[in-house]
Amino acid sequence: EKKLEDLSSEQRKSKRLEREKPVLEAFWAWIDSTRGKVLPKSKLGEALTYALNHKREFMNYLQDGSCSISNNLAENSIRPFTIGRKNWLFSGSPKGASASAAVYSIIESAKANGLNPFKYLQFIFSQLPGVQFGQHPEFLEDYLPWSPEVQEACQ
Repeated sequence: EKKLEDLSSEQRKSKRLEREKPVLEAFWAWIDSTRGKVLPKSKLGEALTYALNHKREFMNYLQDGSCSISNNLAENSIRPFTIGRKNWLFSGSPKGASASAAVYSIIESAKANGLNPFKYLQFIFSQLPGVQFGQHPEFLEDYLPWSPEVQEACQ
C-alpha cells in the first residue's frame, strides 16, 4: 500500500486488484479449509468466523481506490473523543452531550479535510444564518468541509 499512495484512485484500484486480490483469495481459501478443522468456540474458530462474517467489508477497499486499507485515521480521530467521554458525563443533560458531540464532529471533519477548525467555525457561523436548508437542503453541500469554497476560505 505504501508504494501505491502516490497513484490516482483508479490506478490504485487496478494495482490492488492485480496484486492484492490474489492474496486475499488465498486467505479466504485458507479460512474455508481451516474452519472445519478447529473448534468453533476456540479463539481461532471465533477469529475465522469473524473474518467470514465481515468478508464483504474486508474486500471493500479493492473496489474503491480512494478507500484506505487501514482505519487508523478514523481510529486516531475518535481517540480524543473516547478519552473525553467520561468528562462529558457532566454535560448537564442529554441535549448538552449531543451538542458537544456535534461540535466535536464538526471540528474533526474540518481537521480531516485539512482545514483550520477555528476558521471553519468562523466561516459557518458567519455564513449559515439565514440559509434556508429546510427548503433547499442541497445548499448544505456548499458548507461542508470538502466544498471548494470552504477549502479556499478556511485553510
